[in-house]
Amino acid sequence: VLQELSHMDRITQLQGEIQQLSPSWPARSPTVYLTSRANFVQASADVPITKQRNPHKFDSPEVFEGTDAYAYVGISTADCEYLIKSLPEGEPEEEQAKCLRTLDKEMAFVNDEYIQAVARSKHLHEQIMDVLRLMFED
Repeated sequence: VLQELSHMDRITQLQGEIQQLSPSWPARSPTVYLTSRANFVQASADVPITKQRNPHKFDSPEVFEGTDAYAYVGISTADCEYLIKSLPEGEPEEEQAKCLRTLDKEMAFVNDEYIQAVARSKHLHEQIMDVLRLMFED
């Protein structure tokens, strides 16, 4: 399951990179078509399909093959492969858990410091109010 989550995270990163690069690609409209009117298909048994479009929101395979986007898939596949290879590797679960434990300890420490600072500021506020009362009583 963790491995699948890692793949899904990388797919999400890839989708973000594609959307970021798409305005600079010369054939932007096929990219827009592929991300808006094409259905998701499983390209590899190792990567599960994580999203499906409603049937009325994507074109049939016949319509898809008749578009310029179909011819563009081969070109953009090389770009996608390059992007996939450049994505950072996911950290092992043990490393993530260790990092979360460290962050939790740091957060508890900082929270204690915050509570002490609030108490100190309340005490100083009381002292200032006492001094002001004494000044204005005379």
